[in-house]
Amino acid sequence: MTPMVDLGFLLISFFVMTTELSKPVVAPLNMPKDGPSIPLGNSNALTVLLAGGDIAWYYHGNWEDALSSGKIEKTSLYSVNGLRKIIVEKKQWLAEHELKEGSNGLMMLIKSTAETSYKNLVDALDETMINDVRKYALMKMDVEEAAWIKKQQ
Repeated sequence: MTPMVDLGFLLISFFVMTTELSKPVVAPLNMPKDGPSIPLGNSNALTVLLAGGDIAWYYHGNWEDALSSGKIEKTSLYSVNGLRKIIVEKKQWLAEHELKEGSNGLMMLIKSTAETSYKNLVDALDETMINDVRKYALMKMDVEEAAWIKKQQ
């Protein structure tokens, strides 16, 4: 009887320790403070528009300038020359031009349509973590941007 009790306590202590060691980790969520919005410099902004089907459109600066100059480009979330390359190039550009914060000044705005899958949104967030983008925001897509994407598809 004594060996069974010993075995029982060993099993209980084993399961208690393993459940304590494997707690899930949650990423911190920083919410903006109430008050007036802070203007974002066009040179620091990279906006990613997530469309359905693993496709993303991106532009630098603000929407009106990118639309008028035709600099809204298409990329993939998964290819070698996809979103990761765009982020790396933008960070290098910021570092080379010696702006106030350098490559850490990149502000990535991620906007999605209703057709965007949860997987694509998580993949875009993964790219921010992999490339050490310290400032990013998930935002509602503007009506003009959504209409432009519908025309492209």
